[in-house]
Amino acid sequence: MASSTTKKALVRRFERESLAGYVNLFSYLQLTGIELLLADGNVLSVPYQDVKTLSFVRDFDGTTESVRTFQSRPKMDGLWVRFEFRDGDILEGIMPNNLLQVEPQGFLAIPPNPARDQRIFIPRTALRSVEVLGVVGSPLNRRKAKPAARDQIDLFEG
Repeated sequence: MASSTTKKALVRRFERESLAGYVNLFSYLQLTGIELLLADGNVLSVPYQDVKTLSFVRDFDGTTESVRTFQSRPKMDGLWVRFEFRDGDILEGIMPNNLLQVEPQGFLAIPPNPARDQRIFIPRTALRSVEVLGVVGSPLNRRKAKPAARDQIDLFEG
């Protein structure tokens, strides 16, 4: 069975209240803004300059504030980044270590605690700076298995 391309999303805005709705994963990033299907059936295009974050959520009813920074070094592979918003807020996340996956409109990241917000899209217009804090799970740092020592005698050789 194929998974749905429409996901629950919460648009947090700078100056106004948040919007809850659904986005199509293949077409939500438009030229002028984020396309959001509201619960009443209306389609709304939210301009990028108004959007702080677009969170892909499990449920709309969760009111808990999500964790904004990692308490220790993350375990997931990818780029550990810190986003600084125009209003001074800070958010850390893990981005794929493949720059071809970066969207021209913004960045898609996994937050420190993806229990409520599974992924977060942050428009470039919402940011003051993006800083890479580390590369987790780099293929360059993978340890190779040590070869067996040859100075040991073999007990069972004929």
